[in-house]
This record gives sequence, structure tokens and C-alpha cells, in this order.
Amino acid sequence: MARRGVRISGAAGLHARPAAELVRVAQAHPGGIRIIAGGVTVDAASILSVMALTLGHGEEVVLEADGPDAPAALDVAARLL
Repeated sequence: MARRGVRISGAAGLHARPAAELVRVAQAHPGGIRIIAGGVTVDAASILSVMALTLGHGEEVVLEADGPDAPAALDVAARLL
């Protein structure tokens, strides 16, 4: 498992367009990607779960991914946040 801390950089927080891109990345990654925020862990492949986090500008989250290409998947996911 790979983990990476990320700060939400968008001025509007994590809004619909980057969240949808994140979900596409997570759905394509066979090992799964999770977001941990405020003690809650959600599957990044679920748009409803990702949007329910209501992540604002400057908030810190942890991304987790499994599988041999987990670091590369986290690189892409982190850029979207």
C-alpha cells in the first residue's frame, strides 16, 4: 500500500469537475484508491462519496492506493487535488 498526504489547492475546494476526474482515475486503477479526510475513509471511485467529503481549499487529506503501480496512481490523483 502507498500513502500520500495532499493539500486541496483549488480556490473552490474539490468541486465537481476535478472530483469527476479523480473518480475516473480511481476506477481505472485496479488496486483501488481511497481518500482519508477528517477520520473518514471513502472509496475514490465513488463520486457520491468523494463529493460528500465537501473538501475545501487548504484542507489536508491522505490518499491510499494498493497494487504495484500505486505510487504512479497517487501521483495522478494528487495532481487532481
